[in-house]
Amino acid sequence: MAIDAEKIEQPKSPEKTQEVPADWKANILAFACHYCAFAAADLAGVMRLSYPSNVKVVRLPCTGKLDQIYILRAFERGVDGVFAAGWLEGQCHFLEGNLNAVKRVRKVKKKLYMLGINPERVEFYNLSAAQGPRWAEICTEFTNKIKAMGPSPIWFALHKNKESGEIEKQTAWRKKLVELPFTDEGVEK
Repeated sequence: MAIDAEKIEQPKSPEKTQEVPADWKANILAFACHYCAFAAADLAGVMRLSYPSNVKVVRLPCTGKLDQIYILRAFERGVDGVFAAGWLEGQCHFLEGNLNAVKRVRKVKKKLYMLGINPERVEFYNLSAAQGPRWAEICTEFTNKIKAMGPSPIWFALHKNKESGEIEKQTAWRKKLVELPFTDEGVEK
């Protein structure tokens, strides 16, 4: 029995639409495989291809090393979008690293939806080391997609805390904690 794709209602974005502040710039994190995507980014630079400077690249030995917590922590720290880039399917140096990363990205998308964050803020792309122009294209496309969505809900929460001074209070508390002496003086043995 075939399922008619048009009859299946696609879930709408769980994010509430908010006005985009004038000082907002899309903050994007890219996890790149050392052997392909990072090499493609390097090639794009050597070819002097332009792509958005707001994409910060984290080099991984393999996208199979990508853990769900890396992506979730990036959002926790106010990143607006995350993408991972690894080898073309079937060409991973570590056999199934990129396939495992794809599975993890899918799981993160489900978790983000449950948290009220648009799952389209996370993607996985396949490319080879020789695809420098494709790297630049991916960065541009993903940045434009995130700009169209606006800041992540977590960015709004962090920005609100910053304005209210809550972050400064937390930082002051952490400094006091670090200054506490952790010695054995006065401790009964």
